[in-house]
Order: sequence, then structure tokens, then C-alpha cells
Amino acid sequence: MSLLTMIQAGLLVGGAVFVVMLFNSWRKHRKQEAETKILPIALIGGFANFCDTLGIGSFAIKTAGYKQFNLVDDKLLPGTLNCQAVLSTVAQSLIFLTAVQVDPVTLVSLVIAACLGATIGARIVSNWDRQIIRLVMGGALMIVATLMLAGQLKLFPLGGLELGLTGWKLVIAIIGNFLFGALMTVGIGLYAPCMTMIYLLGMHPLAAFPIMMCSCAFLSFFSAGSFIRMDRVNSRAAVAVAITGPIAVMIAAYLVKSLDLHLLAWLVIGVVLYTSVTMFRSWLQERQAFATA
Repeated sequence: MSLLTMIQAGLLVGGAVFVVMLFNSWRKHRKQEAETKILPIALIGGFANFCDTLGIGSFAIKTAGYKQFNLVDDKLLPGTLNCQAVLSTVAQSLIFLTAVQVDPVTLVSLVIAACLGATIGARIVSNWDRQIIRLVMGGALMIVATLMLAGQLKLFPLGGLELGLTGWKLVIAIIGNFLFGALMTVGIGLYAPCMTMIYLLGMHPLAAFPIMMCSCAFLSFFSAGSFIRMDRVNSRAAVAVAITGPIAVMIAAYLVKSLDLHLLAWLVIGVVLYTSVTMFRSWLQERQAFATA
């Protein structure tokens, strides 16, 4: 059995186990969750996962939408978001694994690094100041986006067509994805930093998609399962997006795969810039909230 087949099997098994856990949770809580408004949740979640497939990330979009319309209890929001991400990231991973022939050793190494980062590295990173992380990441992504823009305008050589990494580049990528996996524990998404790193190391921009999506898919199995076991999930809301999310993923994936290299590079620049601005905005909002408290 090839590495690629093993990854696909792992995704399918993990997804199936999650479906059983989510169904049991929904059956257990369906009476107390009967008032949950599934239509707006399903629409917001579907749109967010469409954006997620483009690399923008879904948590911020869903959080803003749910809070705006008071759709999900704040206490249950983290667990609900994690559960809503599982089947969508599995769908993303399966689609891009077959669409992009990334070197299996590179793919597996980076996925394992992200998972280890989320479990081992989280103990260290969780003690870091979130505000400082936001400032540093926001500034770093802004600088990288500027370099990418210069590369697109032929002012600076950047990017490449490689579908795998070896030597010191692979070592850097493993360390980077370990750190990105750990940073997810403090609310810093993996997609944009991973996409940026892949681009800077000379890989094809499309190669970032299976790497970052498989990383998050395998991570989400553990995080979502933990929230379900602790009864910290609105299972009705999770089921709604478990249906609309993968549908939106398939639509967005077709768009991404149809882009040529030049347009795809512009998409990456846009995602990195958006994430940088989001980091700075989150830093400013928390600072203002602390000042008025």
C-alpha cells in the first residue's frame, strides 16, 4: 500500500469515526438543541468553507456570523467550530490529494509535524502572549506578501514549480509546520503561514493545498473528538455545516484547480494579505477591549 493510499484511508476512517461520534451527540442533545437555527448556520458555514478551500480560513468568518446573529452559545463555539471543520477538511484533502501529485515523503513529513506541534508544541506555545504572536505573525505575513508581489511583478525572484522538498528545505518545512500546528492552540490558523512557507521554499503554489488541508484534517479528528466527549458542542449546528461544508468545498476546489499558475500566485498573495490584516485587527480589538475593561 502506497503512502498516498494510507493517507486517504486514514482520512476516510477518521471521518467515519467522527460521523458516528457526531450522530450520537446529536441524538443525545436533539431536544435541548431544537431551537438552534440551522438554516442561517448552514449558509454561513457553507460560505466560510468555500473561503476556507481558497486558503482564507473559515473560523473567523463563522465566528463573526454566529456572533452577529446570536446563533451559537459562546461557551460551545470553539467545539462547534472544530466539529464543523472535520468533514470539510477531509473533503478538501481527498480532492487535492488526487489533483496535485505532491511528493509523498514531503506530504507525510509535514502532516506528522503539524500533528506533533498541536500535541507536544502546544504545551510551550500556549504560554506565549497571544498579542505578541499576532503582531509578529501579522508583520511577517505582510513582509512576505510584499516579497510575493515583487516576484509577481518580476522585481524579485520568488516561487517555483517543485512538488517536493529535500535536504535543508525539508528540515525547515518540518520545523515550520510543527510551529504552525502548535500555534493553532492559540487561535493562529495554519493555512496562510503554511501556504507562505511552501511558496518561499520554491514549491508550486498549488502544492500547499494538500499539505495544509491534510494537516488540519488529521488535527481536527483529535480536537473535535475531545470537544464531543466533553459535551462542549452544539451538535445540531455541527451537523448542518457537515452537510453544506463539503458541498461548498467541491465548488471552490474546482475554481482553485482551474486557475493557472499566475492567477494562483495572485490568490496566494491575496490570502496572505488578508490574514495579515486580520492578525492586526484582532490585536487591535483585544487591546481596545482590555483598555475599556
